[in-house]
Formats: sequence, C-alpha cells, structure tokens
Amino acid sequence: MGHLAASEALKRFRVIDLTQVRAGPTACRQLADWGADVIQVQMPEHMRGDDTLGGQDGSDYQYTHRNKRSITLNLKESEGIAALKRLIATADVVVENFRPDVKYRLGIDYESLAADHPGLVYASISGFGQTGPYATRPGFDQIAQGMSGLMSITGVPGEAPMRVGIPIADLCAGIFAAQGILVALLERESSGKGQWLHTSLFESMIYMLDFQTSRFLIDGEVAQQAGNFHPTSIPTGVYKARDGYMNIAVFGSKIWERFCNIMGAPEWVSDERYHDKASRSINRDSLNAQINERLASQDRSYWIAKFNEGGVACGVINDMGEVFKDPQTQHLNIVKTVVSPRLGEQRMVGQPVQLTRTPSTIVRSAPLRGEHSEEILKTLGYDDAVLVQMKSLGVY
Repeated sequence: MGHLAASEALKRFRVIDLTQVRAGPTACRQLADWGADVIQVQMPEHMRGDDTLGGQDGSDYQYTHRNKRSITLNLKESEGIAALKRLIATADVVVENFRPDVKYRLGIDYESLAADHPGLVYASISGFGQTGPYATRPGFDQIAQGMSGLMSITGVPGEAPMRVGIPIADLCAGIFAAQGILVALLERESSGKGQWLHTSLFESMIYMLDFQTSRFLIDGEVAQQAGNFHPTSIPTGVYKARDGYMNIAVFGSKIWERFCNIMGAPEWVSDERYHDKASRSINRDSLNAQINERLASQDRSYWIAKFNEGGVACGVINDMGEVFKDPQTQHLNIVKTVVSPRLGEQRMVGQPVQLTRTPSTIVRSAPLRGEHSEEILKTLGYDDAVLVQMKSLGVY
C-alpha cells in the first residue's frame, strides 16, 4: 500500500521513529498527522518486552501510533543495524529516545549517520538531557513533574504536592521535539545541512512553568500552591453556584468592575479590601467566600449567561463525557474517525490546529508490530530470497 499521507503539508518528508513509550511517539505522531511518512521501528515479536501504553490493541497505543507504518528490526544484530542504516539513508528525520549512550554503542548517533547523510535532521528526547550529572538517569513523566517544580505549585495549599492529571512532561517534550524538527527542516532549505537537536522531559517542564519562572528569576518569589485559584489574578478560579462548580476568570480593572456589577456588588470596586489587585490578593479568602455566597442563589446556566453577556470569562467544568457532548466541541470537528482492519471504527481527537488548505486527518489506524516490514524492506532492495533468510535469522 505504501505511504498514506494524512495531510499534504509534510508529505514529502520521511521520518524514522526509533522511540517508545510516549514522548518520542508523540513527536512522531505530530509529524505523521501532518502527512510525513513515519516508519516506526520496533523489536521483532520474539524479542519484545511488555507492550507499552496498554498493549497494541489498547486505546492509548492506537491513539499514539496512528498514521504510521511499522517495521521490525533486531538492532542487536549487525544485519538489523545495516537494514536500519539503509532505511535512514532514504529519510529526512530520525527521532530516538534511547538512553544517551545507546545510540553511540549501536553506531546510529548523529555524527556517525551524518557523515554519509549530511542533510539528516536527528532528534533526541531524554529524561534530563544528553549530558550532565543526571544524563544517565531513567526519566519518567512524574519524576520530571516533581523535579521541575511543577508539583510544588500544584494542589491545595498546605497539602501534599500534586501531579498534573495527564503525562504533561512526556507530551510537551514530544511536541517541542516536533517543533524543533520543523525548525531544523526549514533551516535546511537555506543551508542544505541537517543538524542534531535534543530536548528532555526536565527542560520541557521548566519551560512550561512560564510566568512562575519569571516570578523567581526576576522577582525572587518562590511560588506556592494555589489550588484551583490563579496565583496572581484574583478572583480567578473555581466557584460554586447553586447546582455545581464553575470557573470564573477576572483579569484587569475593567473586567473587575463588570464582574462586581453582575454580582450585584458594585461596592466591591471601591472597597479598600478589594479595590486593586494587591488588596484582593491579601483578602482573597474573604472575597471568595462572598462570591460563593452570591453565586449560590442561582444555577450555573444563569451566571454563565450573565457573565458572557457582560464580557467576563467563565465556563462549566466538564467531565470527559460532557466534553464530547459540548456543542462547541462538536462544531470544531476535533473528533476524527478511522477504521482499523482488526478493531473496527475508532474515534480519536485530531490535531488542534486547523490549516485551511492542507488540513490534517487520520487515514491509518495504528499498525501491528512489523505490519509493513516486507513492504518497506523491498523498497530498500531486499528481494524475497534475502527476506526469507533474514526472517529465519530473526533480523526482522
């Protein structure tokens, strides 16, 4: 069947995916969703360990590896490495998330490959970086969340540090790696040269702390937990109406005035406890108590209508089922459908960026391990007799 491009945008690029678990596969999924020919290299069935992401038939694996092809190669054998290098010679990009030393031992590090393939863009994703005192440590999402400082500012004040409810370090590292790959491919158009780029879960999380890092690096302020409330913009957080919880976000003096009028409390604007940002920060608890007291008189739908009419940001707090029933979710058409030959119709979230001329879609369900091995190897010049021999020797 060959390559099925999910978009025309990156159709001309081939990516060799040497990754596993989540961060690396996420980077490659980003490229596959925009049309790149992503070839996932996996260990042969007889050598595989426990399946990651819940097994190949699991929803997590299916979501992460859509729009890719799969080849199996035994990288412990010289024939497997040779086949991989032949495959890489046809590619624009290699993505790997081995321990930093493994690629050198296998002879598939950037310097070794670039000697024969100077246009190669080579992306490495690790837990803590390619060098430094932690470079050889195993890196996992929750470890990065904790060491980056994210968990120290997440959760209810006075309680234990709290992880974010998604693997945010993995996902961000993967998305940043994909962004770096695209930057390198753009630069290659002028220089004709590839390059090595690398990121890590740890770096990605430090970057994602955003204004919290500037609060420390510029202002010297060590952020603390703020629970469901914004640490610096007050009132912004989770509040309770008569029939349940909702979010309200009040940013700036003009919106603060609008909010007070909607709440039926115009006196808050001039109240010395609340009249400016600093005062509201000091008196956060008393203000929040008064807000909740007034909200309790009506249902969320009433307040949402009032706030939206007045230009104050607000919204319900949906569970997963409610998210996908939401009319705006349905209008945005972010849920795509693909048919798996084995598992039937599957619904998945597509890309959150809409390109009007070269949109992304899902054209292929996640492949079985090695589903496209022979198809790909034949394009590299291996004939049937050689493939039989390679298979008998466990090369693929």
